[in-house]
Amino acid sequence: MFYTPEAGHGLPHNPFNAIVSPRPIGWISTRGSDGTENLAPYSFFNAVAYVPPQVMFASTSMKDDRDGTKDSVGNIRDTGVFCVNIVEYAMRDVMNETSGDYGREVDEFEKAGVERAPCETIPCSRVAGAPANLECKLTQIVQLPGAANFAVFGEVTGIHIRDNCLNEDGHFDVSTYQPLARLGYRDYTRVTELFSLKRPGE
Repeated sequence: MFYTPEAGHGLPHNPFNAIVSPRPIGWISTRGSDGTENLAPYSFFNAVAYVPPQVMFASTSMKDDRDGTKDSVGNIRDTGVFCVNIVEYAMRDVMNETSGDYGREVDEFEKAGVERAPCETIPCSRVAGAPANLECKLTQIVQLPGAANFAVFGEVTGIHIRDNCLNEDGHFDVSTYQPLARLGYRDYTRVTELFSLKRPGE
């Protein structure tokens, strides 16, 4: 089949998310200017540069109390910082609990029973015990076409790695925690098998 997004796909559900998959999940923790904290997962997330290390995530919906966006973006606008917490398969249920449409006064760390720890380089909490945490300083927020589409870019200023995720060769070994990834619809997957490829000329 072929379709244009303008004309519609004619299917029971939009296939776009399923086509662009699997997608890593950025579990974004933020703190508002009033001190309230927020924790929410975003599957439009990735690393975008090595030097300096930079990441991005996109928010695509809004809340009535957040001026056309969601709590994460609203908090980052106010404070200029955020933390990306890497999601392991074992934390799939608590991650999902934090995806609810809660009021801005709700602290998802408390709501889902997620243990928090302080960041080192930014005034924000992180998920304690996560495989890794990326402390980030906002570089820019880009408004994309669409009513509530914002891409948030940040420079990584501090990195936490859980000790048991480093193997004896000094590699960050994703097989130790099985990263959770988003597919389409309500589907997820996890990384359980690895293989390597050499680039041409190596």
